[in-house]
Amino acid sequence: MSNLPTPRGKLTQNRDLSALTWLRVGGPADYFFQPEDEADLVQFLRDLSEDFAVFPMGVGSNLIVRDGGLRAVVIRLGRGFNQVIIDGNQVIAGAAALDAMVARKSAEAGVDLTFLRTIPGSIGGAVCMNAGCYGSYVSDHFVQARVVTRQGELLTLGADDIRFAYRQSDLPQESVVTQAVFEGFLGDPHLLADRMAAQLKKRDETQPTKDCSAGSTFRNPAGFSSTGQADDVHDLKAWKVIDDAGMRGACLGGAQMSEKHSNFLINNGEATAADLEGLGELVRKRVFNQSKIELVWEIMRVGDPNLANT
Repeated sequence: MSNLPTPRGKLTQNRDLSALTWLRVGGPADYFFQPEDEADLVQFLRDLSEDFAVFPMGVGSNLIVRDGGLRAVVIRLGRGFNQVIIDGNQVIAGAAALDAMVARKSAEAGVDLTFLRTIPGSIGGAVCMNAGCYGSYVSDHFVQARVVTRQGELLTLGADDIRFAYRQSDLPQESVVTQAVFEGFLGDPHLLADRMAAQLKKRDETQPTKDCSAGSTFRNPAGFSSTGQADDVHDLKAWKVIDDAGMRGACLGGAQMSEKHSNFLINNGEATAADLEGLGELVRKRVFNQSKIELVWEIMRVGDPNLANT
């Protein structure tokens, strides 16, 4: 690794990524970097040759790493980036803080960010994909984020800079979110706790939470997340068009579309990344043939299909 900068954090070569993704598949990363702190990350990226691709990775909750792995420096933020600070109705969260933890700590302080409670993943990923649930999105509460660019420049970006849309944002390419600030309405901590308990109960009743999955596989064609309201219509929900195409429970190798919620792609224990992505593409094809709706992946798929020759 003589041609890479020497950071204070941990830098390893050929790190297997399968154990770091919720779907438990994927090959190795050429390099895997866990920075000590923000200054370490800034210096590392500033000194890293432009020849190296960079891939920021959260907790792997919304990710398929292909079987050949990643020809990149994968950057994963750890313990030094998970602090949560409550200041009035503002919540300052490190990018590695889990969404669920931020929701819980905020609720305990009487700040309503309860929509985050059932969203898998960490705050950095939530900002990148404008995560949302029950009709609320990161963009509804977002104040600003600290971001380190691929060139090692530390920026503070507001909502106008990031330009949120449904399940996406316009962050600089290969940049790493290190911290985000949110605002929530003030509320009674007990009522907020009750709301989150109800959300968890509903999730466990309707989603395959005990299976190996990565959350929703495809974006809703309607262009918004489930609202959870009584009058919510299902015609353009991803699960409904998958059902209409006869793909609930469909299998390919060790991959399956869940019987419990057909927009959940699950690993039955022996799936490869190729199985999972292949089944997803088959679902997209069948849905298009059935309804002329082109499903868009919500799960990010990265890396090479086949191992590089070494």
